[in-house]
Amino acid sequence: MNTTFIFVYNAKSGLFNKLTGFAHKILSPQTYACQLCQITHSNLGMHPEWQNFLKELPVLIEFDYRDTFIKKHGFPEADFPAIYQKSGRQVKLAIDATSIRACRTITDLQRLVLQQIQSPTTEGQVNL
Repeated sequence: MNTTFIFVYNAKSGLFNKLTGFAHKILSPQTYACQLCQITHSNLGMHPEWQNFLKELPVLIEFDYRDTFIKKHGFPEADFPAIYQKSGRQVKLAIDATSIRACRTITDLQRLVLQQIQSPTTEGQVNL
């Protein structure tokens, strides 16, 4: 069975929301609500270092926004950003928002993801 990691941004889907988020990230990065996006993307798109890391992972990767993820999978009380693990039809929290917010660099986030892939926890919280 294939395992998929779903990276869920703390942002809403849609063009208007993407443009608003883009402006917010430039004008007030310290109050931008999505640490996952803040670490992995520049104003020009995904950092090549992160993109290359994702290509090398032994799991499938999906990306989603909080509103469409909740619509598809539930979890209305979830805190985002978060990373979920999907195996078959089962979707469970792999890395919680607190752990992602503790990351300051791509390296921190990479370490967190690799740790979760190598030794999954049941709580959804992983220590750096």
